[in-house]
Amino acid sequence: MAMRIPFLNRSTILAVLVASAAALAPAGAAAETGGVASAPVGAPAPASAAVKGVALATWFGPGFYGQTTACGQTLTPAVVGVANRTLPCGTLVKLSLRGRGIVLPVIDRGPYAHNGAQWDLTSEAARQIGMTDTARIRTKVVGSVPNTPTLGSPPEPPTTPAASAAGGASAG
Repeated sequence: MAMRIPFLNRSTILAVLVASAAALAPAGAAAETGGVASAPVGAPAPASAAVKGVALATWFGPGFYGQTTACGQTLTPAVVGVANRTLPCGTLVKLSLRGRGIVLPVIDRGPYAHNGAQWDLTSEAARQIGMTDTARIRTKVVGSVPNTPTLGSPPEPPTTPAASAAGGASAG
């Protein structure tokens, strides 16, 4: 009798490659991605049935503020992110609704509504694309970044020199 050896399918191999690429991606801040840098050019996109197309989306917020997401971020009104059941934390997704688009990271698992929704936006992400209720949105995975506790948070404002340094005597 011949012994059958299980093999890895393309999705499994791609998922391993994506996880490896995410560990090597540089961290940074960019306003268009909700406070995260975009993935390096040529980085592979995660494999998922929800990677590209039109899908039902919901949004969440006030009742969850102060709680930690499945990816380790503390949810606040300013966090820009999305929940998805299968994509890895840190996957960057472009979402658009009625001509308004945003690139944001996966920061949580869900949605858990029993209405067939595949995406669950934070309240700030929903506000930025003009989503006020459950809606059909366009989706496309565009890359990935490392998952960090500040993923999706607004960029920190630049620090200013201490007042004492600015008030020093000038030569004149």
